[in-house]
Amino acid sequence: MEIRYHPPGETIAAIATAQAPGAVGVVRISGTDAQRIADRVFRSAHGKKLAEISGYRALYGHVFGAEGEIDEAVALNFRAPASFTGENVVELSCHGGIYVTRSLLKAVLEAGAVPAGPGEFTRRAFLNGKMGLTEAESVMEIVGAEGAQAARAALAGHDGVLEKRIAAVKETLTAAAAHLDAWADYPEDDIPQVTPEELKTSLASAKHSLEELLREFEAGRAMREGVETVIAGRPNAGKSTLMNLLAGCERSIVTQYAGTTRDVVEDTVLLGGIPLRLADTAGIRATEDPVEKIGVERAYGRIRSAQLILAVFDSSGELDDSDRALTEALAETPCIAVVNKSDLPQKIDMEYIRSKYRHIVILSATSGAGLNDLAHEVAEVLETAKVNPSEGILFTERQRDAARRALDCVEEAQTALESGMTFDAVTVSVEAAVSVLLELTGERATETVVDSVFHHFCVGK
Repeated sequence: MEIRYHPPGETIAAIATAQAPGAVGVVRISGTDAQRIADRVFRSAHGKKLAEISGYRALYGHVFGAEGEIDEAVALNFRAPASFTGENVVELSCHGGIYVTRSLLKAVLEAGAVPAGPGEFTRRAFLNGKMGLTEAESVMEIVGAEGAQAARAALAGHDGVLEKRIAAVKETLTAAAAHLDAWADYPEDDIPQVTPEELKTSLASAKHSLEELLREFEAGRAMREGVETVIAGRPNAGKSTLMNLLAGCERSIVTQYAGTTRDVVEDTVLLGGIPLRLADTAGIRATEDPVEKIGVERAYGRIRSAQLILAVFDSSGELDDSDRALTEALAETPCIAVVNKSDLPQKIDMEYIRSKYRHIVILSATSGAGLNDLAHEVAEVLETAKVNPSEGILFTERQRDAARRALDCVEEAQTALESGMTFDAVTVSVEAAVSVLLELTGERATETVVDSVFHHFCVGK
């Protein structure tokens, strides 16, 4: 369904807090008539009007609808341009009941405001120059962050760290393009000649920076969206105990009997700040039990679609055909060998494990010993250990696509230079890269691009 946003200045309103019971509910109003509309539903205890007071002041009073008093409330007043959206803004805070906040929003709309669209407050902040496009996109990343790493990355984006990294690449390319243009357009002036060596250095620097941003994207996605992770192994290797250790509660049934887990048990946990979408699967072995057989088939199905495998081995026993079959099935999937039951005498063939697995953790799922080592290995496999989220990383598909296109343009410029083509051909590719980077930051983004960004926001942000 197509979403149409309201013209600049038209007064919009929405509930800005979660649609769930809470201590406080906030209805946000933004636009030219924000104060006048708020004054139609809000009456301060001392008779003061929001339209008459300066910004950054709060008034206590009550809010009213067509049917009478709704609740007591605090009205926080902002004046353009010193507000989140850059417009006149009023935030009405009342008790956080669902009925109360919805009744307040209804009253505000009846007083003259129009319902805000998804992300329309942040969209206006962007259009009014309060933030860049990458900073605006980080707002929903902050709201949706599931772990500390994702929150740090989103906050860095909101603080403009990512935009600064992009700006550094853009400035390098812009300087090269400007030098090329000036030298070509004004040959009689005293402008230093452009040399292939200088261009090669500038293009190589830009290429390296863009490749680094793209390389960090997948690690950043793991921090934000989580990783589909499967716990696999033969019966009684300790898979369910590991699942319960990571979940912090009893999610899987644990007994001494083989084949207890017959279906996939799922949960989402944080390990080292990375969300793992865990699936504890049935023990992998040859079986004639029809129910257990279905569980084993489902286990292999989940293994084939997983992004990460925790392959669990019983260190107190010798390897069997099920262990070797699992190892062969994991040849193409990122995985960690979890050698469990480290608190018992070791009988497992560790030489075999080391020959087949690059990442190995010795662990006791019963006591938790070795859990920090597992967190470290997960970070190594997913390459999140190499990324500092506070330094600013790409975090949307739009951003990655733009960075990829900019890199393609830089590589085209390098190819033109190395093949001996004229500097005009190089200039076309360099300027194309700059144009894409301007689109990435929102400095030259079309209305369609801007609308597509905010289309995915929740109403009220």
